[in-house]
Amino acid sequence: MLNNLKLDKVLFLDIETVPQESSYEDLSERMSSLWDKKAKQIVRKDEETQSAEGIYNRAGIYSEFGKIVCISVGMIHGEDNNLEFRLKSFYGDDEKKLLEEFATLLNTYYSKVGDILCGHNSKEFDFPYICRRMLVNGVKLPKTLDIAGKKPWEIAHLDTMELWKFGDYKHYTALNLLCAIFDIPTPKDDIDGSDVWRVYWQDKDLRRIATYCEKDVLTVAQLLLRYKNLPLIKPENVTVS
Repeated sequence: MLNNLKLDKVLFLDIETVPQESSYEDLSERMSSLWDKKAKQIVRKDEETQSAEGIYNRAGIYSEFGKIVCISVGMIHGEDNNLEFRLKSFYGDDEKKLLEEFATLLNTYYSKVGDILCGHNSKEFDFPYICRRMLVNGVKLPKTLDIAGKKPWEIAHLDTMELWKFGDYKHYTALNLLCAIFDIPTPKDDIDGSDVWRVYWQDKDLRRIATYCEKDVLTVAQLLLRYKNLPLIKPENVTVS
């Protein structure tokens, strides 16, 4: 499959999510009650004394309790020995607006046969999270995300973590680990996923989050190039619009 993959037909993406409220105290009575129940399910054994309030910073990874604050995308252009990479981010406090803008991009440029969406652990996290938040916000699902009733081979989604598994379903492999073994520059040189809620709600620095997200998108593209035994994209060939 990868040998025949047309890189200019692939849209690489990553999302950043945060809890819907800045703190547990800001939740409505109804949502705080529901989070209390969820917290009991996700608390680890070494955290049995932790309260639902104490782990609320994790709420962002659950689409029912979180929201998307950034979707970054990247596109490859050029020849194999001199590839160019263009990055763009949709980010802001208005989740519905950024989802609508992202949906417009997909409907305009990535709705044809052969177009592919690619991320890392994206089949388990990014794609379903985006779809759920689109439904919550009343945004119509673009064709490439509307997979209900489709057969597996009809779904144009590519996941670099799934590709690395080669059929092994036993464990998660972090993007940062794959960067290390493939000698790809790490995207985790500033913040990581656990910091995003703080940078959003406390530091209020959305551009920093977008930059972090863009680095992950570039890294996913570099990883796919390694899988295809192709040269990495040169830093000077990366642009952000």
